[in-house]
Amino acid sequence: MVSALENGVKGGRWYSLMDKVSAPATLAAAWARVRANGGAAGVDGVSIERFAARSEAYLAELSTALREGSYRPQPVRRVEIAKGDGGRRPLGIPAVKDRIAQTAVKLVIEPIFEAMFRPQSYGFRPKRSCHDALREVDGLLAAGLTYVVDADLEGYFDSIPHERLLGLLAERISDGRVLDLLQGWLGQDVLQGLERWTPVAGTPQGAVISPLLANIYLHPLDVWMEQHGFRMVRYADDFVVLCESREQAHAALALLRQWVAENGLALHPEKTHLGDCRKPEEGFDFLGYRFAAGRRWVRKKSLARLKDRIREKTKRTRGDSLARIVADLNPILRGWFGYFKHAHPYTFPAVDGFVRRRLRALLRKQEKRPGFGRCLADQRRWTNAHFAKAGLFALHPAWLAARHSR
Repeated sequence: MVSALENGVKGGRWYSLMDKVSAPATLAAAWARVRANGGAAGVDGVSIERFAARSEAYLAELSTALREGSYRPQPVRRVEIAKGDGGRRPLGIPAVKDRIAQTAVKLVIEPIFEAMFRPQSYGFRPKRSCHDALREVDGLLAAGLTYVVDADLEGYFDSIPHERLLGLLAERISDGRVLDLLQGWLGQDVLQGLERWTPVAGTPQGAVISPLLANIYLHPLDVWMEQHGFRMVRYADDFVVLCESREQAHAALALLRQWVAENGLALHPEKTHLGDCRKPEEGFDFLGYRFAAGRRWVRKKSLARLKDRIREKTKRTRGDSLARIVADLNPILRGWFGYFKHAHPYTFPAVDGFVRRRLRALLRKQEKRPGFGRCLADQRRWTNAHFAKAGLFALHPAWLAARHSR
């Protein structure tokens, strides 16, 4: 039997990891994941397709560079993408080669940290999902823990202190070459247009390794709250603490404030609140849902984002056939229902009605007739059955079918 020391482990710390990271099999598995995820080219202009054309040579070069210590990450290309609230969100695009190297490191070190992560952490972890976290919240609420601290870390991914994060990594990893890689990615230069700068805090937006690093930094918070007897459910930087009384919730919030302040972070003053979610006005938002008055509802922002996507696909100036438009809408509607099917059912007929009104207005426009498809004549002409025959996915019938199949 191979001893822990022979396997590169001593005193809970892992040695000799770089040989596993640079192994051809690890890099091949990492490349397969990067290729499947797609994405744009980084600053070097090498796309997924271009890398694929010479993947064997590129991977061999990367293996040698990692093994010999000559690998250096390239700057991250930064772009801004639209958010549902009309704002802009920064996104970093590392070079394909760097995405592969990060994935290889993640494949090697993730199991080390998974072994210590707590059950109440759900975000970006193997075999865990948003639905698992939501079910945990449902169970705690049903058990009577209805006083909730809904906490929001202000700019978390941009504010993680590098030195403290590296210290946490060094508690489990003693391979200096792997630690140097992680430090190099944290300090990668960022390019946006003609600007170039070096971040002094945070994990790089869009980087493969960032979610794991973010979980590692918040792991001590999971332990801290658990040690004090509080039930916290966390999905990355989005978390709630569920308590039996308002007094307990105030104590939990005080503990959160203490830990956050001591670890270089900050709670968002306007997005952190405490309340009894049995009262409609004191509910809380978590992972797209609104928990209030003993029910799950669709969060207003989640509903608004869906309607924006529907509007984009059903512009009155669109000249495509109904079949083509329905084919574009259905994946959106099916995916949205798959996530929100546990919300209060009143939402689904309302969304169905919104979709059909958009389609009737579009069909009127195609016939060069004014109006927005809301008159009784249009409803009689283009009935719900008409759209069903065209294959349009309808949420309320899907909810009824799901309810009867339970």
